[in-house]
Amino acid sequence: MIDLLQFEFIRNAIFASILSSIACGIIGCYIIVKRLVFISGGISHTAFGGIGLGYLLGVNPIYTITPFSLAAAISIALLSKKTKVYEDTAIGIFWALGMALGIILIGFSDGYAPDLMGYLFGNILTVPLSDIFLMITLDIIIVLTVMILYQEFLAICFDEEYAETQGVKTLSLYIILLCLISLTIVILIKIVGIILVISLLTIPAAISQQITYNLKKMMLLSIVLGIIFTLGGLIISYNFNLASGATIVLMAGSFYFIILALKYLLKLNN
Repeated sequence: MIDLLQFEFIRNAIFASILSSIACGIIGCYIIVKRLVFISGGISHTAFGGIGLGYLLGVNPIYTITPFSLAAAISIALLSKKTKVYEDTAIGIFWALGMALGIILIGFSDGYAPDLMGYLFGNILTVPLSDIFLMITLDIIIVLTVMILYQEFLAICFDEEYAETQGVKTLSLYIILLCLISLTIVILIKIVGIILVISLLTIPAAISQQITYNLKKMMLLSIVLGIIFTLGGLIISYNFNLASGATIVLMAGSFYFIILALKYLLKLNN
């Protein structure tokens, strides 16, 4: 593996693994604690419309996914909180519309979209240096926002109604949290793809929750697990010529069930 570091695409893949693990380790814990998995799925699949827009405009789709995902996050939040539309209904509508819009826009674009499967299922080995710099920027935004609003996020995650009675602007914080989720999804799309993005957002955090209930410790453990899964999946996929995104997710999912089995056995022994 050391010899492979001479290749730029391998170095980029390693950087992408670390950067994505930082984002999903932090935001994934909020998703698990506040039970936002379905919303994350809605935002990630709505982002497909941004991919279609990128191909139509002839620009790197990751630059159009970002504003598209942010718009989807804000729209889902406002539609579910400010109207009588149920949250799952709003998510389902945006989920379907985003995918449909992406397909239509790609159909209008010139030529063939050669790396479309990479956006659907991920390919960590194709992450360019320009995307690395964007991922660094998004990571900084996520980390700084969470540091500044940590106590407020903690309040709305564990008791939103009580936080609102104490004067906390829960709607604004909810929108910000969904925007952070959308930025994390942008980072993860080239790693595991839209189809599998929920897995890397939730599995490391779900494993961490089995070990500790302290949110800060959960985040740190989730980041470490994310790095292990992404780098481990990268090595396995490279050596055995497997799809990188699917390999990463299978490795993470297997580890999750191993942890559950160990906890069950320990419980029986006690």
